[in-house]
Amino acid sequence: MPTSRTKEPQYDVVFDIAQNEGLQTFGLMSSFTWRDDPRRLGFMLARYKFVARMMTGMPRVLEVGCADGFATRVVRQAVGHVVATDFDPVFIQQNLAQPAGRWPVEYRVHNMAAGPLAEEFDGAYALDVLEHIPAAEEDAFLGNIARSLAPRGVCIIGMPSLNSQSYASPGSKAGHVNCKDEPGLRATMGRHFHNVFVFSMNDEVVHTGFTPMAHYLLALACGPKSH
Repeated sequence: MPTSRTKEPQYDVVFDIAQNEGLQTFGLMSSFTWRDDPRRLGFMLARYKFVARMMTGMPRVLEVGCADGFATRVVRQAVGHVVATDFDPVFIQQNLAQPAGRWPVEYRVHNMAAGPLAEEFDGAYALDVLEHIPAAEEDAFLGNIARSLAPRGVCIIGMPSLNSQSYASPGSKAGHVNCKDEPGLRATMGRHFHNVFVFSMNDEVVHTGFTPMAHYLLALACGPKSH
């Protein structure tokens, strides 16, 4: 019997984990992305890594609009606990059926436009969500996120820039009813937070460059005005 199942014995651990815990699987949206445009997974993971870096060490963090939760564990790796919410029960049911593994996440069905969560969080984030919220509902949505935060809480909102939409595919633009440019995002966030910092993002790179050329915007906001 061979002493190793691969040419290099240090990789035996991958067989052991696969046999004992099974293989990891994609969720509904991440599986489609992997089939349709694999590069987009890299962009998504980079956005979640930005959140993880900004919120490292926070005890309790809220994700709004988690969908299939594929990248949520990137944030969970850096914080104490993540409550991941989505208004669509289909995604939450699928997420609850997945084994937690090393990075357990608490999943809940919740519509943030309808009201805040009962408890307070140290940080909250919503990536690729605000552009799907009608402008008439955005203040309720963001205000309820602010009310779900502790007085010194931090919020990160990520969204495709308005400038990028002329280059976006029909699939990417579907449901995008509220994209913003940098001044618009800053003003919107400023109605709910005392301090707002907006970063540009192109592909996987976050920077402070010329915002009209940014494909994606990340607003980091501190100090909810609801307190």
